[in-house]
Amino acid sequence: MSKHDNYLHFYGKNDEYITPPNQKKIPLPPPFIFYPNLLRIVLYSNRLANLGKYNDFEWSNSSVDVLESLERSGVQLHFSGMLNITKNEGPVVFASNHMSTLETMILPAIIQPMKRVVFVTKEELSKYPMFGPITSARDPIVVGRKNPREDLRIVLEEGSERIKNGKSVIIFPQKTRSIYFEPASFNSLGAKLAKRNNVPLIPIALVTDAWGNGKVVKEIGKIDTNKKVEICFGEPIIVQGNGAEEHQQVMDFIAAKFKMWGKEQFIR
Repeated sequence: MSKHDNYLHFYGKNDEYITPPNQKKIPLPPPFIFYPNLLRIVLYSNRLANLGKYNDFEWSNSSVDVLESLERSGVQLHFSGMLNITKNEGPVVFASNHMSTLETMILPAIIQPMKRVVFVTKEELSKYPMFGPITSARDPIVVGRKNPREDLRIVLEEGSERIKNGKSVIIFPQKTRSIYFEPASFNSLGAKLAKRNNVPLIPIALVTDAWGNGKVVKEIGKIDTNKKVEICFGEPIIVQGNGAEEHQQVMDFIAAKFKMWGKEQFIR
């Protein structure tokens, strides 16, 4: 049995994935399709987490379920550069801009079947009534985001531990989710962690505002089928020196993709 046999989908077998043009869509407003499905997925995943059964396969497969629910709602997805994920054996550090809840929900569907992975997450996520057990079950690196120096220590120490245990790390260096990419607020934690552990740094550029941030509950926003989801993985970067040059490469990659996708207005 190959290591992929228990995953619903293995998107990384190709460099690119595009939602099929003949994808079946349910003739209802997108929120009426997507959010009931999301609730079902969260309830099921929460139950598994509380039973101690929310393992690698269940996590990736629930992520695929979210992904397919978005497609059935009419959202078009485009992933590219996926062969870059496995260009190097062993763990890597992923550094990505952070636009919405969407990427935290569907990145495991893409990455986990190829590399075991954990997120750096905010402490408040581990305390949410429904999401908390799910988040905690996936061995995250939890930061408070109130003390940058303490967060740096936690990410470097716990991130190094995860990498030594064969897990890759996804970092969102922005302060918070935003439709804007602001290089001035994009910290260099990813480059520092990669340098400390002598592993490659892979940039991720993404545009995921098809799942909008809600005004009351950030996770419940507008599902806009007029907006296409773009997720692109860059070439692995070997970090040398103090990492400043490689950190700049990550930011340049994200900015270049934003321009390619016609999103220059979102660069600040």
